[in-house]
Amino acid sequence: MSLACSRSLFFMAFIAGALALGVSYYLEYAVGLQPCGLCLLQRICLALLTGVSLMASVHGPGRLGTFLYWLLGLCCSLAGTVTALRQVLLQSDPVQQLSTCIPNLADLFATTPWMFVVQQMFEGATECTYISWTLFDLSIPEWSLLFFVAMMILGVCQLLRLVWVACRRPLSGESSHRALVGD
Repeated sequence: MSLACSRSLFFMAFIAGALALGVSYYLEYAVGLQPCGLCLLQRICLALLTGVSLMASVHGPGRLGTFLYWLLGLCCSLAGTVTALRQVLLQSDPVQQLSTCIPNLADLFATTPWMFVVQQMFEGATECTYISWTLFDLSIPEWSLLFFVAMMILGVCQLLRLVWVACRRPLSGESSHRALVGD
């Protein structure tokens, strides 16, 4: 029963991630909002989380595989949370409004190592500090942060449940059901 429950949870996480990706592409191509570097990193984390959830729901692994899939999903969610939190902090700090512009990301990736580019994105750029769209008075990075935190909570709860079930199981070949005294 727990494996079927886990498989359906992976499928629901896939559906939620696919909807969030769809909204991000809608805002970019239909509304005309241009994503900044941190937005693109969040989108990559979201795509990885969605892909892991799809693979897990299609694969239907055993207990160890389920544990590994939840761990991978948790890592993707953690990376997305850190990225979204950094952008929320950049948007809320008025001193960061004066940060310098970084060149085009394609040119930057072509000329410098990728770790340096990611470091520059986390330091902040002027396009990361603009709030161009809100829903219920929350910006896009704040919505992204809420989504990634929810996925982290789901992953942690499922990992703890799997560890709890594994700890309750006997180590030897004995049955986990207690024999009745009258048998």
